[in-house]
Amino acid sequence: MKKINTSPISGTQELLPETQVLFDKLKTGVAERYRAHGFLNIETPMLERTEVLLAKVGGDTEKQIYKVAKTNETMEDATEALRFDHTVPLARYIVEHESDLTFPLKVSQMGENFRGERAQRGRFREFYQCDVDIIARNELPLFYDADVISTLLDAFSSFGLKTPVLARISNRKILKGLIEGLNLQEKAADIYSIIDHSEKVPAEKTAAAFDEIGLNPDEKAKILEFMEISGEAAAVAEKIKALGVKNSLMDEGLSELTGVAENLTAGGYDNFIADMRIVRGLDYYTGTVFEFILPEYKDIGSVCGGGRYENLAEYFTDQKFPGVGGSIGLNRLFFVLNEKKLLKDVEEKPVDYAVVPISDKENAYAVKMANEMREKGATVTVVAGDKKLGDKMKYASKLAKNAIVIGDAEVASGKYRIKEFN
Repeated sequence: MKKINTSPISGTQELLPETQVLFDKLKTGVAERYRAHGFLNIETPMLERTEVLLAKVGGDTEKQIYKVAKTNETMEDATEALRFDHTVPLARYIVEHESDLTFPLKVSQMGENFRGERAQRGRFREFYQCDVDIIARNELPLFYDADVISTLLDAFSSFGLKTPVLARISNRKILKGLIEGLNLQEKAADIYSIIDHSEKVPAEKTAAAFDEIGLNPDEKAKILEFMEISGEAAAVAEKIKALGVKNSLMDEGLSELTGVAENLTAGGYDNFIADMRIVRGLDYYTGTVFEFILPEYKDIGSVCGGGRYENLAEYFTDQKFPGVGGSIGLNRLFFVLNEKKLLKDVEEKPVDYAVVPISDKENAYAVKMANEMREKGATVTVVAGDKKLGDKMKYASKLAKNAIVIGDAEVASGKYRIKEFN
C-alpha cells in the first residue's frame, strides 16, 4: 500500500521505458532533420527573469507562468520564472550575443517549457518544444519562410507516419489588408480571433459572432467568403482579388504567399495549400503564417505552427531583428499519434544486446565483451546474478533485441551465438 500519492502531477508526462524509447526516437528524428537543414542547436536557461518573459506579453500569460521563489522569498517578491516558450528567451539571447553571432542565424531549440494552464487530456503543463528560427539583421529574404516550412515538413517525414501531413499557409498582410480595405480596423482584433477559432465551433456560431461585433451584412459576407478560400496559391490569389477589395498591403501579402509557394514547389514539396483560415493567435506574426494538420484526423487540430515576425527583439533593443520560425509541441504530438496508433508498428526495445553469463565465473568476460561491443556503437547490458538461465533470458527478452549467452565454452573459444528475440 502506498504511503503517499506517488502519481505524477497532472499535466506532466511520465512514460514506461519501452514507450520512452518511441518518444526519444521522435525527438532524435526531429533533431536530425533540423541539423540536416543547417540549423545550429542552442540551449537557453529554463529560468529567466520575469521581466524578460513578460516584456512582450501580459494578461493571461502572467497568470500562466510558474514563478520561482528563492529561500525566504515570497511569490510576490519573486523575480524569476520558468520559461513558457523558446521565442522570448531567443529574443533575449539574440540581443545578449548579437556581436558574436553570424546572421542570418539559423537556430534550433529543443527543450522543456512550462505553463500553468489547466491540465487537459493531451495538453501538458510541462512539455518539449522543438523550434526552428531564422533571424537576420534589418532584412530577411522571403526565401527563408519556405526554408523553415520545408524543414518542418521533413521533420514530420522522419516519424514514419501512417497518414500524410499537410501544411496550411497564409499571410497576415492579406487579412490585415482586407480589414483595412473594408475600414474595419477598430474591429480587427475581434475578426482575427473569430477566424482563428472558427474551426472549433459550428459555422452558425462564427456567423453570429460577426453580428455581435457589429459587421453589416456586406462586410460579414466578404469576411465569410474570404475564410472559405483555400487551395493552390495562385488560384487562391485570384479568388481573393475577385472579392473586389483594393488594398496595397493585401497585394503585398498575396505576392509573398505565392512566392513562398513557388519556393516550396521548386524544392519538391507538394503537401501544402494556401488557406485563409490560418491567422495564428500570437500577435507578433506579421507576414507568413502556417499550421500543419493530419487531414485524415482533423479532430487532432494543429500539430505544428509558426510564421514570420518583423522584429523579434523590439522590447529588448532598438535594433531590428526580423525572423521566421516554427515549433513542434512534441508531448502533445506524441500523445495523439500514439493514442491513435499513427506511428509505424515497430516494437522498440531500449537495448541492442543482453550479454547473459551463465554463472558469476563468466562475469568478467561478459563485461569485456560488452565494452568491446559498446565501442562499436551497440547498446549492451550484462544480466548478472544467480538466477536460473531461463529466468535471466526472460528478463533479457523484455529489455533487449538480442541475447548472447556466455558459458565456459564461449569463454574458452571466444565464439558465441546471437539469439534474436522475436
